[in-house]
Formats: sequence, structure tokens, C-alpha cells
Amino acid sequence: MTSQNYLSETEFFDFQHPLVQQLSARTVTPEMSDKQKAIALYYAVRDGIRYNPYVFSAESKSLSASHCLEAGQSYCIPKAVLLGALCRFNGIPARLGLADVKNHLSSEALVKWLRSDVFVMHGYIELYIDGQWVKATPAFDAKLCERMGVEPLEFDGEQDSIFHEFNGEGHRHMEYLADHGQFDDVPFDFIVDSVMQAYPHLISADKREVTDQQSKDTVFEPNA
Repeated sequence: MTSQNYLSETEFFDFQHPLVQQLSARTVTPEMSDKQKAIALYYAVRDGIRYNPYVFSAESKSLSASHCLEAGQSYCIPKAVLLGALCRFNGIPARLGLADVKNHLSSEALVKWLRSDVFVMHGYIELYIDGQWVKATPAFDAKLCERMGVEPLEFDGEQDSIFHEFNGEGHRHMEYLADHGQFDDVPFDFIVDSVMQAYPHLISADKREVTDQQSKDTVFEPNA
């Protein structure tokens, strides 16, 4: 079946935190099936946490499920971890997936900040439901997708849910370039080192800190 590690609490999948358990209690009930729980938790994370890529931090706490809830906004990796922590708390095995992707519809502001339209270390979660691993990507909330002119990603607990290849007008949206595999915990050093290599202007190699504090606090507003 699957490793017990995919059900364990960790520094990042910190499902014993009161905020994580409170969200679970508000979202699922004991009589729901694993698939029903996973679906409900997916939408709670997708739309309950606003997507904001500028809040990336080289502090390990920032990639935890509890921090994601405390902040109320985050990007793909912490949102995936939060969904994974909620599922683990409910007995559903979860593991983190990482990939490099190219966003053909990225906003000018985000491309300028990154100096690239390639996003390294894009995070998604894999959930073990009814005997199979299923991918879920709760990153982009519905309100953001509406502003971007793309349909929000749905999740049925059976089919992989990853970024749409095309937007509603037929233009290419997200393209997967490299798959780094799945992990039973957040590979923090691997993520930060990869970000440092891809975007050296953002992070101090000595202190591993995001250097552009003003950009960190900027709200992501995609082009119309």
C-alpha cells in the first residue's frame, strides 16, 4: 500500500496544530468517506488561502501547514502542504510533489520580480484515495482564477488535478518542464537551494533571506 511516513506529523505537516485541526473540524465529518473528505479539504485550502507568490521566505516555518493558515495567504508549496497535513490528520496518506513549470500567462510584475517565466519548485500534493495516488493542486484560488480568465482547477478525488495546459481562450497556460518526484516531507534545503540557483537576485546566499522585502509584501495582481 503506502509508507507510514505519508501519515506522520512533521515540522511541516504539523497537523496537531490547533488551527489545522479547527479547519478540519469545520470542513469534514466522521461519516464522510476518504474521497469526500479529500474533496472538501481541497476546496477549503484552494479558496480559503489566497494565492500570493511574493510571500516566499527562506525560513523553514514559512513552509508549514500552520503558518499557511496563520498568514491566510501563500503560494503553491505551503498550500499543498496544508492540504496534505489536513488529509494526514484524517488518515489519508499524503506526499508532496515538486516540479519546475513555465507559466506562459504570468503577470509582467511577477516575471519582472523573478526575472524569468520559469517557476522552479512548483508544489502539488498526492493523496492516496481508494487504492491509488491522485494529484491535487490547490494553489490558485477561485477569485484569482476569475481575474486571470482561467477556470479554477476542480478536484474529484479520482483524476489528477494539475494546472490547465490552456486557458479559456485556448492560449497555453502552464507547462511542466521537470518533475522532481514525491517526498514524504518537505525537502527544505533542496527547495531553498534550487530557488537560490534559479533566482539568485532574490536570496542572500549567506543569510538565505529574501532580499527584496518590498516585493515580498506586494499582492499578486495578474494582467487582464
